[in-house]
Amino acid sequence: MKHPMTRELFAYWNERRGTRPAPERHEIEPGAIRNVLAHSFILTLGLGHELEFRLAGTRLCALFCRELKSSSFVELWQEAERAEIRELGMTVALEAVGVVAGVAGTTSEGRVELELLLLPLYHRGQLDQRLIGLLAPLAAPHWLGLEPVRALSLGARRYLGPAAACAVDPEEMAGPGIAALRGVTIYDGGRS
Repeated sequence: MKHPMTRELFAYWNERRGTRPAPERHEIEPGAIRNVLAHSFILTLGLGHELEFRLAGTRLCALFCRELKSSSFVELWQEAERAEIRELGMTVALEAVGVVAGVAGTTSEGRVELELLLLPLYHRGQLDQRLIGLLAPLAAPHWLGLEPVRALSLGARRYLGPAAACAVDPEEMAGPGIAALRGVTIYDGGRS
């Protein structure tokens, strides 16, 4: 996760869920995530696996120069990628995994790089109805918000399963048979 807001929302979501696959929608307190609210959103998973904005933050709406509430999340993407985005949303909801992805958007002024986070939420005991997410620019050019971002395109993505919550610094793991070297962990073993 590159963006500090992405890390903040993921940490809060992870803390709220505890040992469950996801927290309940009502457990998400807006005041606790006030630093990321402007770029965050909640999606409803509807009939036909459509993803619709239930709530959208003010800065997120400003990126597209319009109110996003009740509009389609999938329609923000290039037409060739819409089925993939729909499938991505279904995977997050039904398999209770998160996803973080690089996203590119264009305006008449230029290209903007963004980071997307999608996380599942329980809603009234069901896991297949709500997602919480965040879409934030990695850098904010001075022209951002003057022209709407058009046709998002999906870049590299990474699924966030239970292992992501248990990420351990290799320095903490160093011990007999384990060596940590600048981002690389070497485990003794293998062929004799």
